[in-house]
Amino acid sequence: MLRNPTDIDIDARGRVWVCEGVNYRSSFKPWGALDPAGDRIVILEDTDHDGVADKAKTFYQGTNINSALGICVLGNRVIVSCSPKVLILTDVDGDDRADTVETLFSVEGFDHDHGVHAMVFGPDGKLYFNFGNAGKHLKDKNGKLIVDLEGNEVEAKGKPYREGMAFRCDLDGSNLEVLGHNFRNPYELAVDSFGTVWQSDNDDDGNRSVRINYVMQHGNFGYTDPLTGAGWSEAWKKTKGKGVPDDDKPLYHWHQMDPGVVPNTLVTGAGAPTGIAIYEGKLLPPVFQNQMIHCDAGTRVVRSYSVSQDGAGYAAKTTDIFSSSDTWFRPSDVCVAPDGSIFVADWNDAGVGGHNMADHEFKTMKGRIFRIAPPGNKPSVPKLDLKTASGLTQALQSPNHSIRYLAWTKIQSSLAKTSSQTSQAKGVDLLMAGPAVQPQLLALWKNGEPRMRARALQLLARDPSHGTIQIRQALRDGNPDLRIAALRIAQELKMDLTPHLKTLARDSSPQVRRECALALRHRSGPAAADLWAELATQHDGKDRWYLEALAIGADKQENEFFTAWLKKSGGQWNTSTGRDIVWRIHSTQTPAYLAQLISDSATTEKDRARYFRALDFISGKEKDDALMTILGRGAF
Repeated sequence: MLRNPTDIDIDARGRVWVCEGVNYRSSFKPWGALDPAGDRIVILEDTDHDGVADKAKTFYQGTNINSALGICVLGNRVIVSCSPKVLILTDVDGDDRADTVETLFSVEGFDHDHGVHAMVFGPDGKLYFNFGNAGKHLKDKNGKLIVDLEGNEVEAKGKPYREGMAFRCDLDGSNLEVLGHNFRNPYELAVDSFGTVWQSDNDDDGNRSVRINYVMQHGNFGYTDPLTGAGWSEAWKKTKGKGVPDDDKPLYHWHQMDPGVVPNTLVTGAGAPTGIAIYEGKLLPPVFQNQMIHCDAGTRVVRSYSVSQDGAGYAAKTTDIFSSSDTWFRPSDVCVAPDGSIFVADWNDAGVGGHNMADHEFKTMKGRIFRIAPPGNKPSVPKLDLKTASGLTQALQSPNHSIRYLAWTKIQSSLAKTSSQTSQAKGVDLLMAGPAVQPQLLALWKNGEPRMRARALQLLARDPSHGTIQIRQALRDGNPDLRIAALRIAQELKMDLTPHLKTLARDSSPQVRRECALALRHRSGPAAADLWAELATQHDGKDRWYLEALAIGADKQENEFFTAWLKKSGGQWNTSTGRDIVWRIHSTQTPAYLAQLISDSATTEKDRARYFRALDFISGKEKDDALMTILGRGAF
């Protein structure tokens, strides 16, 4: 029924949509195109709900989707990621056959594992996706290089972006943002209901440095030298013979010791990471609920990552869900079904990508899809009601992305229509006007579990008649994750955050304060500088997540923010926390302070090297003066 599944999605009817990779590397491998008609998108259906697919149909077949690495089903639109294109295939007449094919984006990375990967529907109604370091750039449907919301061309040339990137955009591809960069080859993104973004990233093969990342917005994630773009291996080679253990290799591999690199959440060692999802269902045991579920085709395992708070960031530990001794078991993707079970695609090959595969016989190629659920559970597809307020609110709570998309878009349309119809009315309770979806959402906001409350908040905040009030309430909520979600939504909706940041800058949660720091990015003026200084004085000298958030928030305003911090700290900068900020913030004043630290006889050799490295990231007369000061003091 299928062959070589590279990626899957599950629609609102519980059907599994499969991208096949029969023609994997057909453009430059001696076996050529094994199916000259091109690869397929296959829909698998279990019509009698016995857990075994009994019906298969081809939605689309063509050479333009050979070795597609991503599929996202959004109603009658199917987004297929197949370098050098991201395509939208639309079923206009509802016969499960694609009628139109359009280009959404284009990249480099033709017929390459490190090209563009799957789109994912987020809780904010946006698309999330990424590409590996062969993607190089992102262009629109007309081949024009995209400029992101910060005004930067989306191109991996170090100005400012490098290597692989993670993105967010509207459903039509507009308003694109670069969420993070300098990855090697992340397979896809996973977004939880609070808007926190996760992914895995493959190391340079064989270096035991595969990682899991919390994608802190605007972060550099250190695959190459953040300053020059050089590879990591030369720096690692210099450690040989100096007693540096191999366990430290990931620190060098991902430039974790350089200022300007976001920490890794977890290093999982050797492997070939592939699909990832956030499981926000109830069917699987509690240990897997609200956690990442991840496939690793190299180690032949599907595992969960239990995330815990680590200062302003996160730590994680692994729990295996299942693996196989079958050396041809190669899990390539995982998705959550409407009933809360999970489905795993098995590419089924003796190798793990890397521009090769063992099976070159078209007639004998295989592929498998596994369904994982508690023992005795019978597959089902919950009834979908998109015509009533209660049905829409229930659908919004589904663990399945395709169902959430249908509910989200219909609720948003209803809220916008209701607001438009009543915006001129006087003496009318806008909250109760039109369809009764707002009261249903408010009930979910007030009484639901935190993640469901966050989903309700995303829509209530976009109600023009009530959104501002709702966000203000959420910013004062007792749950820090909801305060974080509210901050993110308020930023997207371009609210005036200043009065709220003044309160949240002393929040008890370092993760909330992290979001405050990120929210200050490119905000100018004395109020912003004072808020940043307030946040900076709370750095504990140990939390690298917090320090990087401060630096991201100070981007292009380092001088003003650093000056405000010096003033607020009363000149007491030479402390464990102050030295951290001097090391990380690249203002014109920091070279003089770095010179003092380098010249100080109490500074250890390790710290002296660290401070010299910080000087590499600064240029200009101030740096030159600092170097002359160091020479004059005879630090060497």
